[in-house]
Amino acid sequence: MNRSEYEKRTEELLLPILAGHGFELVDVEFVKEGSSWYLRSYIDKPGGISIDDCETVSRALEKALDEEDFIAEAYVLEVSSPGLGRPLKKEKDYVRNEGREIDLRFYKSFEHEKELRGVLTSWTKDSVTIQTEDGRELEFQKKELALVREAFDW
Repeated sequence: MNRSEYEKRTEELLLPILAGHGFELVDVEFVKEGSSWYLRSYIDKPGGISIDDCETVSRALEKALDEEDFIAEAYVLEVSSPGLGRPLKKEKDYVRNEGREIDLRFYKSFEHEKELRGVLTSWTKDSVTIQTEDGRELEFQKKELALVREAFDW
């Protein structure tokens, strides 16, 4: 199995757990950092996720993962909220942010800048279109974007 298969199977285990609590699945990732593997699940709900919510989901997910036992590598299980300025990855993230300001971070500079902010006006599975402060409408291919996230002013 590969990373994407681990993530997909974990999502399948998580969805009924989350549905039982009224939580939303934001993302699942299986990543290697240093010498350790991490299986991370990001969850949310209206009003935000608490530490107790994360603990409840983590315990249920850990039990399901132990029963299925499909991940060959040793890993650290983490369940957390997506936090402020979370990336837009799924269709529902784009729907939630339509008409709102988002930040784009580029792999290569665009007009001598690595980041750009604008209002999300449309998107497809391959592209994101924003309207900039000066009124320009710009479309970018997602493969050109290192990060698309909700805009947040610190």
